Amino acid sequence: MTIQECYTQMGADYAPVLQRLGSERIVTKFALRFLEDKTFSGLCDALDAHDAEEAFRMAHTLKGICLNLGFEPLRQASSELTEELRGRDLSVDYADAFQAVKTRYQQTVSAIRGIAG
Repeated sequence: MTIQECYTQMGADYAPVLQRLGSERIVTKFALRFLEDKTFSGLCDALDAHDAEEAFRMAHTLKGICLNLGFEPLRQASSELTEELRGRDLSVDYADAFQAVKTRYQQTVSAIRGIAG
């Protein structure tokens, strides 16, 4: 699978990312690095530990990473979760927003693995 097909599979627009980063090689390099990123697992760990501050920080970080890489569906989902967690209060109902992040994360990772081999 090409990097452009990867973006299509995850529901993202490849052209603006290519224009911003300058080359297919660089886009591919950073997309593959995303597979090694620990932000999503940090988010899961923080929620499991009921650490609202860390959960907010991880959701916000994931949103930023996705914004930079053009992973729009995951960015949107992580943005919604960030807003749910902004008050650092885990008593709010964030379950649907977190489920959307998990689903979009899995779709994104699956698409990237398609270019990895």
